[in-house]
Amino acid sequence: MPTSKGKYNIKAVSNMLAIQPGTLRAWERRYQIIAPKRNEAGHRLYTEEHVKILKWLIAKVNEGFTIGQAVSLLESSQLNTQLLSEKEDNRTESIVDGMLHALLRFDEVKAHEYLNEAFSIFSVEKVTMEVMGRVLTKIGDLWVEGKITSAHEHYATSFLRSRMGMIYHNLPVNAVLPKAIAVCGPGETHELGLLVFTIYLRRKGYQVIYLGTSIDEKDIDIVIEEVKPRYVFMSCTLEKNIVPTIKLANRLREQYDYLSVGLGGSAFHYLPEPEQQAIQEYLLGATKDEWDQWIAGA
Repeated sequence: MPTSKGKYNIKAVSNMLAIQPGTLRAWERRYQIIAPKRNEAGHRLYTEEHVKILKWLIAKVNEGFTIGQAVSLLESSQLNTQLLSEKEDNRTESIVDGMLHALLRFDEVKAHEYLNEAFSIFSVEKVTMEVMGRVLTKIGDLWVEGKITSAHEHYATSFLRSRMGMIYHNLPVNAVLPKAIAVCGPGETHELGLLVFTIYLRRKGYQVIYLGTSIDEKDIDIVIEEVKPRYVFMSCTLEKNIVPTIKLANRLREQYDYLSVGLGGSAFHYLPEPEQQAIQEYLLGATKDEWDQWIAGA
């Protein structure tokens, strides 16, 4: 992914692309194709994205196009579409980093500002999976590596849980679609990944009975017998909980022949390939496309 920070001065770009600095300045003034920021000394700083655009334009000019024609082509070309996508990725990363730093400073107001900005730009799915989900992953990694305290981890996850809950409860349900139960596997205490998946289901219109963590196994049976769901989804994030989670999945599948059981969570990444293959029918995957495929085939 290209960096959004300037790293090349105009002399470096001129040497890289074999184009005069004066020509670069003229193109920028006349066509406004790029807008390099300036450093404290007032010098232009070009990003990797700027260099890519300029390189493409120079190639078109060398093919016989005028610079004006080349700019018009750029605005409607496939390259422009790709660059727009890269800009969106860069903005996503910027919001993720901003939210992360705000939460680690216990700055709730700033964290809400970043998240509200994300919702104003992106879809609910993108915000939950690619913004909140990535912040969650980064927080978890920092905590596991001992780089933040448990207080930081609890504060950040509490913030994310609150906002995800607001999204979840405001999504409409399609009564025609089958019901689903979402619950953390035995011994699990981390539920945010399951919440992300639950929001995905609610966005598709499914009525989801969200049970979360610390649910006794026999109580899961009570809920199943009460609501007769089509699906039970379980999350497992800790390697030590893989075996009891799979055992519970097997039991539920055998006891309730109308159920489809899906398993997700980072713990299953630790399984060797042969063991993953043995439970392939349960594994949901980690992306929206994989979730769509699993539900379509269940």
